[in-house]
Amino acid sequence: MTYRTARRRFIGLTSSMALIGVLTVAGTYTQAAPHPGAYNVFPMHHFWDDLQLQTMPGDTWERLRDNLQWQHRRQDARVQQWIEHYRSNPANVVEIIERARPWMAWINEQVEARGLPGEIALMPFVESSFDPQAQSHRGAAGLWQFMPGTADALGLSRQSGYDGRLDVVASTQAALDYIELQAEQWYEGDLELSLAAYNAGAGTVNRARHAAATRGEPSDYWHLQLPGETMKYLPKLNAIAAIIADPDAYGVKLPEIDDAPAFAKVPVDKPIDLAQLANLTGMRHSDLTALNPGLTNGSANPSTAEVMLVPVEQEEAVLAELSSPSPGGVPDSDRQHFVQRGDNLSAIATQHGISVAEIRQHNGLDSDVIHEGQVLSIPRRSLAAR
Repeated sequence: MTYRTARRRFIGLTSSMALIGVLTVAGTYTQAAPHPGAYNVFPMHHFWDDLQLQTMPGDTWERLRDNLQWQHRRQDARVQQWIEHYRSNPANVVEIIERARPWMAWINEQVEARGLPGEIALMPFVESSFDPQAQSHRGAAGLWQFMPGTADALGLSRQSGYDGRLDVVASTQAALDYIELQAEQWYEGDLELSLAAYNAGAGTVNRARHAAATRGEPSDYWHLQLPGETMKYLPKLNAIAAIIADPDAYGVKLPEIDDAPAFAKVPVDKPIDLAQLANLTGMRHSDLTALNPGLTNGSANPSTAEVMLVPVEQEEAVLAELSSPSPGGVPDSDRQHFVQRGDNLSAIATQHGISVAEIRQHNGLDSDVIHEGQVLSIPRRSLAAR
């Protein structure tokens, strides 16, 4: 069973009982997108449209449909209500799904590899409108809307320059681990109850089940009395799955997405400045930052991030640059300054024999404010003159 596999991974990281203790009272409590379009922060034109991807033929939607397992839920009145809600504004549904394009095939692969229902790959639609940088008013963040405490318990670090909740690869793995772990620990493999616990916390779900049993009522998700947000959670998920299963019936035109991931994972073996890497490989800086929302200060450091994501067609160029010696490759650490506690731009400029204005311009800084752990690139001109 995949649940046991996930459990073993967690035991290797921390005490299982300690982790369960934290997660019992945790939950995303997010419902970050109460309706499609709640995160309409991006234009309809997406950076992914401009990439000439060379991926294997196939359709990620067909692959997803093959993995859907909860079709019988679509007849439930609550699911039908949300189907009607979504179909009333298909443009918003399409906009959210467009935002999923960089991530959908890869997330689908991860869900399929664990033998989980395909519906789970659509959870970010409900959680965050597929916005990797979504922030809820309660403090949850990322595609999977992890609260800080839950993220900490699951090993998603939050440090200067990096937020694991925004890292799509790390947060997806953590979310799927979390779902499997709770299903095994509390619900004898019942994933619907685990999803309810993902939203409301296992403690809330377990109390509701106990109350139902006391009343002599069924204790599955569809018969429980849970917080309103959680009662809507699975109906929403099943509703969007129904639309994905038969988009023509609901007036929705899905974007074409190949079933091979459109990004590659590149190991972070040394500090990498995203702006300079983009310049050296001919990528747009905005494309690289969009793929790496977890890198919050514009750089990747092996102390915080194991991998960074690049468009699959740029993988070879990026690996070549990262392995090339100076001066052709990405600047080595002797041309970077790692900001320490107490550093300021004036002192750093004096140390490297350049002006504050040069550092600001070279690093795209709008002010003199810098942060501990930040990586500043030092212009080559100063090094040649030293």
